[in-house]
Amino acid sequence: MLALADFSTRLIAWQRVHGRHDLPWQNTRDPYWIWLSEIMLQQTQVSTVIPYYARFLARFPDVNALAAAPLDDVMTLWAGLGYYSRARNLHRCAQVVSAGYGGHFPRTVDELAQLPGIGRSTAAAIASFAFGARATILDGNVKRVLARVFGVDGFPGEKRVETALWTLAESLLPDAAHEDDVTAYTQGLMDLGATLCVRGKPDCGRCPFAADCVANVTGRQRALPAARPKKTVPTKKTWMLVLTAGDAVLLEKRPPTGIWGGLWSLPEAADEDALAAVAHSFGGAEQLQRLAPFTHTFTHFKLDIEPRLAVSRGSHAQAADAETAWVPLADIDSFGLPAPVRKLLGALQGSLI
Repeated sequence: MLALADFSTRLIAWQRVHGRHDLPWQNTRDPYWIWLSEIMLQQTQVSTVIPYYARFLARFPDVNALAAAPLDDVMTLWAGLGYYSRARNLHRCAQVVSAGYGGHFPRTVDELAQLPGIGRSTAAAIASFAFGARATILDGNVKRVLARVFGVDGFPGEKRVETALWTLAESLLPDAAHEDDVTAYTQGLMDLGATLCVRGKPDCGRCPFAADCVANVTGRQRALPAARPKKTVPTKKTWMLVLTAGDAVLLEKRPPTGIWGGLWSLPEAADEDALAAVAHSFGGAEQLQRLAPFTHTFTHFKLDIEPRLAVSRGSHAQAADAETAWVPLADIDSFGLPAPVRKLLGALQGSLI
């Protein structure tokens, strides 16, 4: 078994030479920059996050600017990044920090973890990177590293296994007097999991723990950590209405919770007859034109989408309210749309204008 005291020492030394040092949110102690990156990086790869991160900072340069912005603006910039509850929590958290903390993020893990959208591991990462706190992180990458290096069996999402990993992670924290050591250690855990100890084909030859790693020594890289127990993924179905009036299309704002919460999307119904009734209520022809169906996959289910096209014969200006809008197809990029809806309208744009 790898000596616990040696783990942090080796990891810090490896990170300083081989770790990542030029990401947009590194080389700063600004808690706003760090918090924004940590929320965006939840379940999302760095390469995907970077352009969104840049656009957010350009539009909302500090937490007070983000707090003062309309939620629609936030959702529009977030559109396509997925897991939209993160965007709603991001906005709410900014408001809490702005109003309750005078625009300054609290410094302790416990206080940070009480803010909207910030859990135990994310709070520790923010405290470590922004304030040099000696705090334990345990995101997906770290779980994979610890499970492999120390041979922790079981699915990390299972409560028993997760508790064991938290205990192990806490025991590995360096007794570092300098905050830069804590930051290098925390970043090292993330870097090792993201660049070498990856899920599919880990690069064990370049790992600083190759000679001691249980998974590498026993050839169990594919078995550790254990995969999520397989479950049948349910399939749901919906009908979407592409209702046009001239060069505009009708959009509806979705409820604040649920899938695509707070985004703008196309009107939906549970079947074709109900969708025809929706079209009729907005002056659309009762005869709907069938468009090519497609499937969108979420984390826990698949959604079969049956789009239908109709043309409104009424005055669409009368239909607009807080929850509906007639939007010129040329302007749809200014609205926060789910990725599949944006793709559908983009494909139709040339033929509808």
